[in-house]
Amino acid sequence: MSVKLLRAAGAALALSALVLGAGSAQAADPTGEWVRPSGSSKIRIAPCGPALCGNLIWVKEARNDVNNPDPAKRGNPLVGLQIVSGMKASGKDSWKGKVYNAEDGKTYTGVMAMPSDDKLKLEGCVLGGLICKGETWKRVK
Repeated sequence: MSVKLLRAAGAALALSALVLGAGSAQAADPTGEWVRPSGSSKIRIAPCGPALCGNLIWVKEARNDVNNPDPAKRGNPLVGLQIVSGMKASGKDSWKGKVYNAEDGKTYTGVMAMPSDDKLKLEGCVLGGLICKGETWKRVK
C-alpha cells in the first residue's frame, strides 16, 4: 500500500470517528416511571406510536376521575388513566403534546422538559403557551 493511500485511509478513519463520536451524544430519555413532588402519584412515560404518552400507574389515595368533562367517565379509576398524550420532540430535551389534569378535568397544551436525567418538568399551558403551570417529577425507574 502506498504512503498516500495509507494517509487517505487514516484521514477517512479519523473523520468517521469524529462524525460517529459527535452523533453518539445521547438525548435525554423521559421514558420510565416518575413520581410527583408530593408523592401522591406515579406516572409511566412510554412510546405510543410516533409520540410519548404517560399513564398513572399508582395513586396514594384511590379515587375516580370525578372531574372528567364526560359524565360517563367520572366513575373510572385514576389508575390507568392516560394523562400525557401525543408528546413529540420540540427541541433539545423537550416535548410538546397534551396534558390532562384530573384535578380540574381539563386538557391543556402540554410541555415536557428534562433538566436532568432524574427530573421531568411537566407543565400544562393556556393561551398558546403564554401561561404555564406545572411541577418537576422525580425519576423512580
